[in-house]
Amino acid sequence: MHRRTLPLALAGTLAAPAVLRAQAWPARSIRIVVPVPPGGGTDMISRLLQPQLQARLGQNIVIENRPGGGSTIGTNLVANSAPDGYNLLAIDSAIAVNPFLYTRLPFDTQRDLQPVSLLATAPVILVTHPSFAPKTLADVLAYLRANPGKVNFASGGNGASTHLSGEMLRMVANVDIVHVPFAGTGPGVTAVLSGTVQMMFAGISSTRQHVETGRLNAIAVTGGARSPALPNVPTFAESGLPGMSAETIWGFWAPTGTPPEIGERLAREVKEILAIPEIRARAIDLGFVPEGSTPAEFRERFARELATWGPIVRQSGARAD
Repeated sequence: MHRRTLPLALAGTLAAPAVLRAQAWPARSIRIVVPVPPGGGTDMISRLLQPQLQARLGQNIVIENRPGGGSTIGTNLVANSAPDGYNLLAIDSAIAVNPFLYTRLPFDTQRDLQPVSLLATAPVILVTHPSFAPKTLADVLAYLRANPGKVNFASGGNGASTHLSGEMLRMVANVDIVHVPFAGTGPGVTAVLSGTVQMMFAGISSTRQHVETGRLNAIAVTGGARSPALPNVPTFAESGLPGMSAETIWGFWAPTGTPPEIGERLAREVKEILAIPEIRARAIDLGFVPEGSTPAEFRERFARELATWGPIVRQSGARAD
């Protein structure tokens, strides 16, 4: 009897530190580093979650914008922070693109960071200036094939998802289009609004109002389903071009070594917050598809993102250094 109860007692002793650690956390403010300027999608989804996280965790949530280097400066800051549950990174698909875009990074994403939770996804939308004659995807593709190298598409910068979505179209549809990079999504959208550039792949949050007012034409959205923010815009697959699977993802990350029970607690809180009807409605209104996941589920999703973006970056030849 003694031999049978000893392993149970030992297991309880070994589990005690983890239980105590989970009970003690959080004991002070938590920092969420956003590696892009205020106002973008990563900043918006983080600030949407901030009040509810503060209330549920009983501590201040400090959002710290650390832009620069295509998100690498803020990412490096968290990758080299203490793995104690008080340092988090909020980042979009750049986390899966940068390992292929940069020859050398000051951190190893898969070694130095661990996934916490998928926050949201969003399709990328193809928009055109109203003066651009084609109005459907079929017409756009026919025009591009009849006029190789004569149509420009704007992006938010070399290697941005708005750029790589155009490269995906080049690969999937076998068309020749000219990339025109801008210093951010906003200037790119402005260029299309003015008619300087004929078309652009962009986030719904940055184009929705222009689509609704008729200043931009919405051609199609990437991904497997229509966006709830623009339900009348078809997907590429519905429009006859399967394979345009590009989506932007947003998630929370922590330095490797952060206690797993802390990551699991954060993931549970995020999922519950995103299920609150008014929070969910606000996220959708901003152009997001609210998600939430376990750390393990997010790790699997990240692996799929690497498999999607790696070949596109390599074939496009895009470099950021």
